[in-house]
Amino acid sequence: MKTLLRNGTVVSAKGERRADVLLEGEQIAAVGESLSAGDAQVVDCAGKLLFPGFIDGHTHFDLEVCGTITADDFASGSRAALRGGTTMVVDFAAPDKGQSLAAGLRRWREKAEGKTACDYGFHMTIDDWNEDISKELAEMMEQGISSFKMYMTYPAMMIPEGDLYRALLRLKALNGVAGVHCENDGVIRVLTAEAKAAGRLAPWSHPRTRPAPLEAEAVGHLLRLAQLADVPVIIVHLSSRESLEEVRAARRRGQTVYVETCPHYLLLEDGVYDNPDFMEAAKFVCAPPLRKREDREALWEALRGGEIDTVATDHCSFTAAQKRAGRYDFTRIPGGLPGVEHRGVLLYTYGVAAGRITAADMCRVLSENPAKLYGCWPRKGVIAPGSDGDIVVYDPAANSVISAADQAQHTDYTPYESWETAGSIAQVYLRGRLAVNRGEVQDVQGQFIPREKNQL
Repeated sequence: MKTLLRNGTVVSAKGERRADVLLEGEQIAAVGESLSAGDAQVVDCAGKLLFPGFIDGHTHFDLEVCGTITADDFASGSRAALRGGTTMVVDFAAPDKGQSLAAGLRRWREKAEGKTACDYGFHMTIDDWNEDISKELAEMMEQGISSFKMYMTYPAMMIPEGDLYRALLRLKALNGVAGVHCENDGVIRVLTAEAKAAGRLAPWSHPRTRPAPLEAEAVGHLLRLAQLADVPVIIVHLSSRESLEEVRAARRRGQTVYVETCPHYLLLEDGVYDNPDFMEAAKFVCAPPLRKREDREALWEALRGGEIDTVATDHCSFTAAQKRAGRYDFTRIPGGLPGVEHRGVLLYTYGVAAGRITAADMCRVLSENPAKLYGCWPRKGVIAPGSDGDIVVYDPAANSVISAADQAQHTDYTPYESWETAGSIAQVYLRGRLAVNRGEVQDVQGQFIPREKNQL
């Protein structure tokens, strides 16, 4: 099967150029001007941008949170991802406390295999530490799991800082990389207990019990441990200017620090939590919480300046009914936002079209850098001969409006309801095959992608 995408503008992290792209089988066969069609199906892409398939390095499908399970499993979540131009997700295999890493990986592969429409991989969560787990890290690397996740909050997930340091040393020996959720758990628990004792149980207590300084303190704490271990780390879902300053200080010391942020931290603000309508406030509960305008602007500036490496979604979706479990206690609201479907159009609309970043910047943080950081470059993340035929055809002229009534995500709301977009995604190709056409997701099957070591 051959497809020739003709007359489009190919986007890379270095810039844009007019070129044709020939897809043959599952790969890109050629990129250049005036390519011969032969027996290929020709698709006119004049006026459209051709991005490498987007990679979302932070999703949570089929995950239990607060006694409930995310609204999106791998079937619905991956279809929503494809609809939004994401051709590969990296989700989190999370063993229970006391369980082996192998058991956790096996359970997550069972959740995903045969159900996932886009390609996928897994990070491995480290929520316990002992000699067996230390040995298992090498086995995970051999099975294509080259990135790991640790938490500095949530008692069910976090490990003592001494063990976190030991895990960093072990990952250094293996050339693995860890992403870390950074918040000061001890002080969060004190502030939460105070709020509950005072009867402050509404959603507006959520951001006040997880303020920005507690994220920044944890980021700085982690980076000092990483400095001592002499190992790179990823700060996942960084949300605040103060945390960004901690990263800048570490980089000035010569440390390698990778930074991920999310669309909701670039676009939304903490005033939403003060809405007296419970649901209108509760649907924005996530951790870290949304921050202030100055934090948003600082993140955009860092994104434009290349200080932020990836933009992922932290997609963790719940319905309104699930969120209402915390109607009388904000700590029982399952935390997380749906976002895997709208990341691409949001970043183009409020980044590229708004003049905050370039299309090349968008390609860097959605495609190229995630592919390199998570060890699947150049198979993914670039439009080049030999790479997988993962292409997002973006039509800047086809404006649209985001609506929960028209989404593949299994939630009955979107944080971006009625937001207008500058253009929309026309087609998505997954390994050379048409996967999405004008919003209609085709019958496609994703593959597990074994990943190698960090190349960023």
